[in-house]
Amino acid sequence: MSSQKFIILDRDGVINYDSSDYIKTQNDWKPIPGSIEAIKMLTDNNFNIIIITNQSGINRGLFTYEAFTQINIKMLDIINKSGGSIHSIFYCPHTPDENSTTRKPLPGMFQEASSRFNFDLKKTYAIGDSARDIEAAKLAHCIPVAVRTGNGEQIQKDNQYKVKIFDDLKGAVEFILTK
Repeated sequence: MSSQKFIILDRDGVINYDSSDYIKTQNDWKPIPGSIEAIKMLTDNNFNIIIITNQSGINRGLFTYEAFTQINIKMLDIINKSGGSIHSIFYCPHTPDENSTTRKPLPGMFQEASSRFNFDLKKTYAIGDSARDIEAAKLAHCIPVAVRTGNGEQIQKDNQYKVKIFDDLKGAVEFILTK
């Protein structure tokens, strides 16, 4: 296993504002305050940042692969200009009824990332804002962390997952960096 440090982040609701109407264009993508700074902090502390995101809007026909790519180019450009760096992006275009093993809450994308880059999921933090993010992280044997941004308030309501919950990505990263 690699001695490099990896961390997994969800995208919508963690790095950028989420929308019930989906993030369909690069103009829809707006970073949550502090998230870009948090990514720079992780980069400065030698973390390889992997984004794992469900993007069923692709298969629902709400936006194209090209639009999804343009959204990510905008995000990566902003992150890179801040001094941060994203190692890789894994995404699942499938809808819930497509029976996909990579769609969160299943751990397929986590396992693929670990296999491809040779890192131990048991030593990897995974930060998400929804129950499916936390469930996928637990099934992958990651260390799940929740944020209240996006859909995080739902996790906090009963905290059946017994995970640490922070106001935002920056708060979660500040905690992780003390470990």
